[in-house]
Amino acid sequence: MRNSPPSFSTLAIHHGYDPMANEGALTPPLHLTSTYAFETAEAGGEMFAGERAGHIYSRISNPTCDLLERRIAMLEGAEAGLALASGMGAITAAMWTLLAPGDEVILDKTLYGCTFSFMRHGLAKFGVIVTHADLTDPDALSAAISARTKVVYFETPANPNMRLVDVRAISDIAHHHGAFVVVDNTYATPYLTRPITHGADIVVHSATKYLGGHGDLVAGLLVGSAELVSQIRLFGMKDMTGAVMAPFNAMLILRGLKTLELRMDRHCKSAMTVAAFLEQSYAVEKVWYPGLASFEQHAMAKRQMSQFGGMIAFELAGGMDAGRAMMNKLQLVTRAVSLGDAETLIQHPASMTHSTYTPEERAAHGISEGLVRLSIGLEGIEDVIADLAQALPVPPVRNAA
Repeated sequence: MRNSPPSFSTLAIHHGYDPMANEGALTPPLHLTSTYAFETAEAGGEMFAGERAGHIYSRISNPTCDLLERRIAMLEGAEAGLALASGMGAITAAMWTLLAPGDEVILDKTLYGCTFSFMRHGLAKFGVIVTHADLTDPDALSAAISARTKVVYFETPANPNMRLVDVRAISDIAHHHGAFVVVDNTYATPYLTRPITHGADIVVHSATKYLGGHGDLVAGLLVGSAELVSQIRLFGMKDMTGAVMAPFNAMLILRGLKTLELRMDRHCKSAMTVAAFLEQSYAVEKVWYPGLASFEQHAMAKRQMSQFGGMIAFELAGGMDAGRAMMNKLQLVTRAVSLGDAETLIQHPASMTHSTYTPEERAAHGISEGLVRLSIGLEGIEDVIADLAQALPVPPVRNAA
């Protein structure tokens, strides 16, 4: 037997499940039940009082979801996990639990559009103070944080412009002031980055993306300390949002986790190839991809990520009009939101995923009107590049002298 811990892929396939404890079933069973029987009335009362472990009702816990929660917690290096109905369900359940009127949440400048809308138009409506800071600069957090700050929240890489945040540096500052750190790790997955090991308190995922991996479900996951996760389960999820994951979706994500390492290796390798191709194209003004030497935070990416991910942002020299024309010429690459699927997907954040920002807000938060977001899938990379090449503007022809 090896003395070293099991590898990522071994944990993703085996952790928390023993076939022999389940009648030899190699695949974990799907528990389609809303409620659970109690051995005695006393046992039921003890479970409701939190004095005995066990399942009460599937809005609180379910055996299939429980296995997924234990597995994602192990992969993220956390004590506990929580399965929710969507990525936004994970975010909102956490924020409703951690924040109260008069508290402050400090956000990075760039956030996914629905996250931005929830924070700015949802939490703020109920008396939470919402402050933005450039969290790529730890000094900006030091200048903004105060005694009322309870949460510091960011994505790394950020959706859609790929900004990176130094999880360790930001966590040290936040914890010095008694604030929690919540990180959206959807783009990187625990295979590339484990924010908990860098000091974060809570990690959230849209499991719809890479963790599920096949574009056939909507789900969210959250990990953290056992105490925090229990609070979010029993208040933010159970009482405030009801954002409960369906057991069938938990089964699909468990299946997706088994191939996460293989898929991420392919996503990352292909994205590096596409990013280099785009950077060499005369039609492309700028490419944002952490694996490129030209990426402003490339050194941080090498330090904080094991690979550079499957997401690329770029802008054509002709701006928004050129970007739309290019997208409309694509034949293999699919015009669709979401990311992390087997299919390569392309979208225009300003008019799609980040349309909840006003034009002025997008300008202030680093989301240009012409930015294009590309999620590299699992197709043959030569086919993806060929499709992009035929869709990109052709060089102008010079008049003969």
